[in-house]
Amino acid sequence: MQEIPDFSENSIEQILTILEKEKEISCELPGKGILHIEKQLPYLVIYRRKKEDRGTRRLVINESSYLVIGNEDIPGYQKLLYRIADKISAEMESYLLFEIYSGNTDSTKIKIKGPAQRLPSALDTLKEDFLKINSDFTGLYLDTEILDTPNRQAEGDAQLMGIEEAKNCGAVLVGLELPPIYRDEENNLYPVFFRNFKDYVIKAIHRSFFEFIRVQTTGGVASFNALGRKYLKQIVFDIDKQLADIEKSYQFLWLVSPANIHDIKQEFFNSNYDHVLDYHYRLLPVDPDVLKRRLYNLKIEDIDDPAMSYLFREKREELDMQITMLSERGSRNFLYDSIRLYQGVDKPLCEEARDILNKVPEEGQTEDNDLLDSKAFSSLARKEFDFFRQQDENFKCKVHIRKDVNVMMVSQGELYIPADYKMNRVEAEALIQHEVGTHVLTYYNGSKQPLNQLSIGLADYDPLQEGLAVMSEFMVNGLTANRLRILAGRVIAGEALMEGGNFQEIFRLLKMDYNFSPERAFNITSRIMQGGGFMKDIIYLKGLVLLKDHIKNGGEYEPLLAGKYGIKHTGIIKELTDRKVLKPVQIKPSYLHSEQMFKKLELIRNGLSLPQMICK
Repeated sequence: MQEIPDFSENSIEQILTILEKEKEISCELPGKGILHIEKQLPYLVIYRRKKEDRGTRRLVINESSYLVIGNEDIPGYQKLLYRIADKISAEMESYLLFEIYSGNTDSTKIKIKGPAQRLPSALDTLKEDFLKINSDFTGLYLDTEILDTPNRQAEGDAQLMGIEEAKNCGAVLVGLELPPIYRDEENNLYPVFFRNFKDYVIKAIHRSFFEFIRVQTTGGVASFNALGRKYLKQIVFDIDKQLADIEKSYQFLWLVSPANIHDIKQEFFNSNYDHVLDYHYRLLPVDPDVLKRRLYNLKIEDIDDPAMSYLFREKREELDMQITMLSERGSRNFLYDSIRLYQGVDKPLCEEARDILNKVPEEGQTEDNDLLDSKAFSSLARKEFDFFRQQDENFKCKVHIRKDVNVMMVSQGELYIPADYKMNRVEAEALIQHEVGTHVLTYYNGSKQPLNQLSIGLADYDPLQEGLAVMSEFMVNGLTANRLRILAGRVIAGEALMEGGNFQEIFRLLKMDYNFSPERAFNITSRIMQGGGFMKDIIYLKGLVLLKDHIKNGGEYEPLLAGKYGIKHTGIIKELTDRKVLKPVQIKPSYLHSEQMFKKLELIRNGLSLPQMICK
């Protein structure tokens, strides 16, 4: 950060020259002041340094355009503000100086001080948002008023600029006085409340700023979401990397799957579906206690960006649960944590599953001379890799054919294929788009983002990820009756597991009540029982339902491939993309934008049911 030692004419000219050439600046000012402007916006959020005012400064310093006024040379700051406002208002017609400060300790009123007649849209929007605050926070009884007064600073503070001066330089002054309800009488923050209150305030003022820009200026901002910082603070990248390092230190799915699955299957079938061998798991390469210590040493509470703070806190909770589950493999506690991690099965999802199983009969085994083994499938996967490489020459991915895996999977962008895998060509083409066109692709796209979390996966990313993967099968005419039935069977198995069913009972339920072949019933059951009860498999159907609803309600498809995140994150991802923090999709699957896909999207928007998605 550049240091400006004083407010001489040369220093102010230096700041203006940087703004003229670079359109952004970050510098230290006298008295521990800070000026940060990272993109040319027609507003500046202002805070004055004060003693015994914990928390208020943090409402300001994550803005893309802010000024912290130091504790010396107020006339110099006044002169600087006038020159900045004069310069930017000449280009954008107006410039908003928005000061935030705390009121008296016993205050119960949010005061918006500004020209109510001149800025009706911006100030009314701010008032309307703050009038809703009591319903968003239990136990708050705050009122909000607009005060049309020329004195817009805190009581006892010097004016930053007179009204006539403001008119001369194209500036508009607004003061926002907040009751300091986020700290106690000893000036200590209520940390959890403050975090949520800060996020609420930032969103409210951004909505107000957007109205000001839209009505009063020539600024071309698409939405209030685009008003956050483009350049994240270093602490964000540090914590992002540490979260990624913790997750990369173990392969969760690999460690909760049994190493002796082939022996389990052979014994179960040889005993006429009666005897189940104990599951044997791979040794842990990490110490769960050490990982948890690392996890909670991360100072996520120091991140002031609301979007990043929310995403990281969510991710920390998910990793905490995963690490706990690693130390509880084979126990009943593993199941309880699994239900919490994947949020169990609800009644509507079970009804969707039963509807599929009642309407879609299992297809019998047919003679197929065009069966592909693991090597042939590997060759198909490499052809899709070549398609990706045409879009980005840096794309790389390895294929591993292994005897000790019981299901095809992608882990950290690498494709793992069971050595004894055999499938027909239609299934193979569908599985290519499932594993490569979705899981490998979103891992790679996420790896091109500035945040590691987009390649590893935000918290609860799995349902959308698997929903996209299954939808890709539908898009290439590869979603078969048996495939859809398996997804439904997994939900039924999850429901039975939550109701206390054991391996043999769940297997018989699938085989006898829902007419699954012994092979498929075993595969579903063995997966749901691993670890002691693993609910992950319910997310395939859950994600497909979520994605279908997203499309039906007009949601976009392509942005969902920009990395690994959940449906609930689409708003935040859009915000971060609007802010230029995240990049658009880097590589695309071969089926995207095909005429066939457009037709199928239209069918979904018109209410296509899940049983109707079967490709015959």
